[in-house]
Amino acid sequence: MNNKIADQILAKHGTLENFRELRDKGVDIIQTEGLPVLKEEEYKFTAITKKLEQSIKNFGPARPVGLNKELLNKHLFEGFDGDLIVFDNGNFSQELSKLSGQDYSLVSLDQAQSENFGKIAKMEKDPFTALNSATFGNGVSIHVGKNKQISKPIFILFFNKANDGEVISTRVFIQVEDNSEVTFLENTVSLDDAPYFANAVTEIKVAQNAHVHYSRLQDESRKAIVVNNFETDIHRDATFTSSLVSLSGDMVRNNLSLNLLDSGCEGNMYGLYLLNGKTHVDNHTNVDHTKPHSESNELYKGILADHSRGVFNGKIFVRQDAQKTNAFQQNNNILLSEDATVNTKPQLEIWADDVKCSHGCTTGQLDEEALFYLQARGLGKEQARALLLYAFAGEVLEKISNEQFRNFVTEKVEERLGGSY
Repeated sequence: MNNKIADQILAKHGTLENFRELRDKGVDIIQTEGLPVLKEEEYKFTAITKKLEQSIKNFGPARPVGLNKELLNKHLFEGFDGDLIVFDNGNFSQELSKLSGQDYSLVSLDQAQSENFGKIAKMEKDPFTALNSATFGNGVSIHVGKNKQISKPIFILFFNKANDGEVISTRVFIQVEDNSEVTFLENTVSLDDAPYFANAVTEIKVAQNAHVHYSRLQDESRKAIVVNNFETDIHRDATFTSSLVSLSGDMVRNNLSLNLLDSGCEGNMYGLYLLNGKTHVDNHTNVDHTKPHSESNELYKGILADHSRGVFNGKIFVRQDAQKTNAFQQNNNILLSEDATVNTKPQLEIWADDVKCSHGCTTGQLDEEALFYLQARGLGKEQARALLLYAFAGEVLEKISNEQFRNFVTEKVEERLGGSY
């Protein structure tokens, strides 16, 4: 363990009075456990604590960026039609957020009252959750009541900017009650290329027969160090679908956990990482089947060039009571450079005997026969190459439910496949 960086961050953030019990617990855990080092199994391929020591000069809380409407409008994707929640260096901006009066409530965390807040994302599972719990500023709490169909997406837009390498601690809490449905979209805009440390926690409760779609784009500064802990509790007959596309950053760690807590649950996890330069992205996923008749589907794909590195570790747990479980997991990777690397480890732990479960992974180069076939039919080599790579990526992109956001992300992907590679 490493306490040096954690102690600096805690000292710089001082004493925050709200959520006293939660914060005290976070401090206790982080001071006891410290931040992870390479010898710890969960971080054996991702030296994020060492990267923080090397890159971050000021571990104090991030100061406001100084946003305005012109900058905000510049970063809305074409065709956007929905509600907008804006974060300024980790803090909710009420002034710049645009809420249309759809049938849900949103308050800053300072005003929130929920017995579930801080209990879905377990601080004991990852020290960065504990660190966030001790240091987060003003986040948001979103509540969708029973029997509500939120017709327009809710877009969460994070603006991050380094001020001598500060710490950006973001917190989002979402409750979706029985028989309701909602779509969330998320994007991060880095306003400069200086290093910063973004440590985010998102908690989501998906109640009985509720349906939540959540799509994220990560296109961070080339010098950004990012940890995302994203955890969900999914209840009877409910569905949660996550789509995550990662394009950039210095070192990025994504922890995504789906807790299937009752029968009839469905959890879907789709990920795409297109990495070049020296970008390092580590996706750790966890699906916990606890009751009968639940289903999970997971597909992560990576395209890696230059000296980039990808890590995938997917865990599926099927508890003894979770008979009739269907669980599928696949990780596929294409390496476009001899210097690009990927470490992949799909895992199944099954205690039930009446289940259908599968997992697998593949890593290889672009199919030369398919490339030759397309060239023989008149396509240039680069055009044929980009077409094959897009076909590989498209299986994940099509899982993004909102058409306008899918088009926006697809354009980013096409730009990368047609240029940087």
